[in-house]
Amino acid sequence: MNDPRYTRLAETLVRYSCRLAEGEHLLIEATDIPHAMTRALIRAVKEAGGHPLVQLRSTEVQRDLLLTASRSQMEKMGEADRQLMQGVQAYIGVRGKPNISEWSDIPAENIQLYQKYWWAPVHRDVRIKKTRWVVLRWPDHAMAQQAGMSTEAFEDFYFRVCNLDYARMAEAMQPLIDLMHRTDRVRLKAPGTDLSFSIADIPAIGCAGEYNIPDGEVFTAPVRDSVEGTIQFNTPTIYLGGSHENISLRFEQGRIVEADSSNPEHLMSVLDTDEGARYIGEFAIGFNPHIRKPMRDILFDEKIAGSIHFTPGNAYDEAWNGNRSEIHWDMVLLMSPETGGGEIYFDDRLVRKDGLFVLPELLGLNPDNLA
Repeated sequence: MNDPRYTRLAETLVRYSCRLAEGEHLLIEATDIPHAMTRALIRAVKEAGGHPLVQLRSTEVQRDLLLTASRSQMEKMGEADRQLMQGVQAYIGVRGKPNISEWSDIPAENIQLYQKYWWAPVHRDVRIKKTRWVVLRWPDHAMAQQAGMSTEAFEDFYFRVCNLDYARMAEAMQPLIDLMHRTDRVRLKAPGTDLSFSIADIPAIGCAGEYNIPDGEVFTAPVRDSVEGTIQFNTPTIYLGGSHENISLRFEQGRIVEADSSNPEHLMSVLDTDEGARYIGEFAIGFNPHIRKPMRDILFDEKIAGSIHFTPGNAYDEAWNGNRSEIHWDMVLLMSPETGGGEIYFDDRLVRKDGLFVLPELLGLNPDNLA
């Protein structure tokens, strides 16, 4: 039996996010998700007049591949996937993760081989630059456990968030985009955080369901050497198999010079990946009205209403600041009263306090107005 929620989500991904045109090819990468959802995506592509291609993947199988990783092996896998990606106009990645720690015992050097010779040539160099794409996590049991919810309640939450009216959100975020384009200096203040940097002349990009589902952020990047001060993240995060809490970073002339977390050895291994890993590639403000607490899934956590994220690693071409890296690690700071509060200033003007926008032109992005 077809689940109507699957059908609606598939139509959103194909027609709104990927804007698929008749005759175009769309690659569906389905990792540990129900075949019913993959089939719904195939039907949505055909109904839009496109040609669906499918890759079925498993995180368990991927783990074994990465445990045996060699440069030659990763290059060969990357070459095959790159050729396929170059032949499509759109991409949908739906990713289940039955065990969020499945990659936790993969050696850091193997992960780096994967990132450099397989993932980056396919996704960074082709998918992100040359296709219309969207990625999302699938609501499995592990995800419900992360969120501290029953499976049924989490599924209801998930489909409510993912099927939000993103066109309305896109309209509401335009004043924030315009304001960020006029801004030079940004200052963030929160418990353990006093950070300043410039975003002058770097584009601000609104995200309303075109690339990620769920969505709800405006991102830019700091001028590469402008970041000064400290930031204390209060949201748990999992990156490349490592779990972290209470990450703190200190910057001098844009570079991370001190770092700590509940998992310092893994943190340092990621920050030592390459020179760009110690500089920031993204600064973003999140405002999805239905996402109010962290669940250790970055595609959700970075959109939490009242949050910001600050990202060691590679900058996006759309908001390019010159920083190139094999990593891109979105670290999230919540600024709601329940998490200690916080303030965002643009050129010494208060923009958001304790998670709520205070400028009249931005009030439409507060949860009560956007939900």
